[in-house]
Amino acid sequence: MRTDKEKPVSPSEIIAKSPQIDKVGVEERVARFQTRSIKNESKMQGLKMALSMIDLTTLEGKDTPGKVMQMCYKAAHLHDQFPDLPTVAAVCVYPSMVKIAHEALIGSNIQIASVATAFPSGQSTLEIKLNDTKFAVDQGATEIDMVISRGKFLSGEYNFVFDEICAVKEACGKARLKVILETGELVTLENVRKASDLAIHAGADFIKTSTGKIQPAATMQITYVMLMAIKDHFNATGKMVGMKPAGGISTAKLALHNLVMVNEILGPKWLDNQWFRFGASSLANDILMQILKTDTGLYQSADYFTID
Repeated sequence: MRTDKEKPVSPSEIIAKSPQIDKVGVEERVARFQTRSIKNESKMQGLKMALSMIDLTTLEGKDTPGKVMQMCYKAAHLHDQFPDLPTVAAVCVYPSMVKIAHEALIGSNIQIASVATAFPSGQSTLEIKLNDTKFAVDQGATEIDMVISRGKFLSGEYNFVFDEICAVKEACGKARLKVILETGELVTLENVRKASDLAIHAGADFIKTSTGKIQPAATMQITYVMLMAIKDHFNATGKMVGMKPAGGISTAKLALHNLVMVNEILGPKWLDNQWFRFGASSLANDILMQILKTDTGLYQSADYFTID
């Protein structure tokens, strides 16, 4: 079920080769990224870049067609007073809302992402997970955000997790696959690295930190470990894999810190929404407020921006 041309490797080999993580070293490196100063011109460029990398998200049990349509309008019209602003990269919704989002965004370049595979718990059968994935793609999803089976992973059933990712990847067809590790449940940075390596070798187009339902979510320490897994894979194979931190990134300042880290670890090729995304619901508003402050010298009240 693998689609790439790499030499096949078993899940046990992947896990065995995952490096140990120096937690103190990770924290020291991340602290340096957080102290970098950014000049105003570079800041504006970074804010617009971050805006273009957002997967604008609504994943609530109370989601309605009206709420999804409102979010899609916002995705395409972030602030009409400033027509040079980019749109977000994608909207992310449940499979049952994909058709509504698809119809609302016809004619735009905004991608339709859908969570699948019994999100957020992943506690279901493979048959249901594959049907969930295929339904979302058939409804118009161009990207699938799947969750791994964390219970199986933590029990050491790496073959199960690997094969499940491979099967979902096949069910995606032409849609890109983002594999959610749910790092808040993986306990250690070593487990985050192992799960990252497993997902990458199983065919993930992106690896993603979290569902946004569990804390801690997208800390910079966790994102750093995942970026290093992507870097090591690229150095070994030449194959690029995307990264999506999700959950807890709600300020422009934190988004910029993440972009600095991505640039220094992976390089400028990854500073593109084809390879880096933020999973967020409120980040766009804070970025817009910072852009307007940088441009006009004045803050606009949050009341000027839609919630969704």
